[in-house]
Amino acid sequence: MKKLFRISTVPISLNILLKGQLRYLRQFYDVTAISGAGAELDEVEEREGVKVHPIAMERRISPLKDVMSLIRLYRYFKREKPDIIHSITPKAGLLSMIAGKWAGVPVRMHTFTGLIFPHKDGHFQTLLIWMDRLLCRYATHIYPEGKGVKEDLERYRITKKPLKILANGNVNGVDTEYFSRHAVAAESVETLRHQLGIRDDDFVFVFVGRLVRDKGINELVTAFKNLASAPLSDHSSADISDLKLLLVGPLEQDLDPLHPETLAMIESHPQIISVGFRQDVRPYFGVSDALVFPSYREGFPNVVLQAGAMDLPSIVTNINGCNEIIEEGKNGMVIPVKDTAALQQAMENMMRDTDLYHSMKVNSRPLIESRYRQEVVWHALLEEYDRMRASDLIKR
Repeated sequence: MKKLFRISTVPISLNILLKGQLRYLRQFYDVTAISGAGAELDEVEEREGVKVHPIAMERRISPLKDVMSLIRLYRYFKREKPDIIHSITPKAGLLSMIAGKWAGVPVRMHTFTGLIFPHKDGHFQTLLIWMDRLLCRYATHIYPEGKGVKEDLERYRITKKPLKILANGNVNGVDTEYFSRHAVAAESVETLRHQLGIRDDDFVFVFVGRLVRDKGINELVTAFKNLASAPLSDHSSADISDLKLLLVGPLEQDLDPLHPETLAMIESHPQIISVGFRQDVRPYFGVSDALVFPSYREGFPNVVLQAGAMDLPSIVTNINGCNEIIEEGKNGMVIPVKDTAALQQAMENMMRDTDLYHSMKVNSRPLIESRYRQEVVWHALLEEYDRMRASDLIKR
């Protein structure tokens, strides 16, 4: 059986982003998952039933540690002789593509799940561009996760190699059986509703993700505060007291801090409910009416796919991935980045226009099922691996 190595900088990327995919691929390939060590990597080994091999890699630029990681990757590749290596995060991509080239790995694939350099400037942006160009130079095949990522790679002239989007984008698709209202017990949803103090006639906006600046949390909290403190349009069908904002995700103040006034509002506002990180977010979708995801940048956000599979329309920013999943007025609304006023207006429109809301709600799950089911993504990836193998055999 041919050897396939899947590589990420930290194990959470393999554990969360590729959940279920490695188990599927092991039917056809001898799969090894490589990343830094940790409980997440152990979970991948147990759940996916694949081999794992820990190699420490720093997320930040660290020349000495990066050289050591490069050497370890090279030695492992040279000893194990994989047929295909496929990386999905920036540092793992750079180091494994170089190590793979030096070790003679015939097929070296990298998926860009999101780009950092378009949102930076100065010398740091130049350095990041140079690193991604170097990555592409040593890779044999490049896969952007969606049209927006592809356009950025082309606009910044990162590579002249062909750029191929697999399926409709997204590295893993969404498990539409798992993310389904039918898969969550009605009793558990009602229990959660009671625990959170949410009434049946409340209109609940939910955000799922890290509570950091780059996810648009400052704008979201401000927009919600303004909406909750001002009367709605005369034509509103919702009582403003029935409005709730549910925040599901961890605070990461050390990495990308929120404004102090935002933190104070999250802690004190009676209509904002913050529950921290939750392993299973489905019940929280179940008590909600719409997702609000005002992020500054994404590759291809899983949470928007998951919310759609749970019948929720979404308000998203006009960024890569989000503007490919959400069609304006069809399964959600698309607003400018960092635009608090536009966000507030979209939230009000979502509540006020009940006909539009129900139309978007009805469309949400069918659009996700038709484009982003995991089976569609996995089959496209397997076909690509097989095609790469066949092409390599022909060259040999």
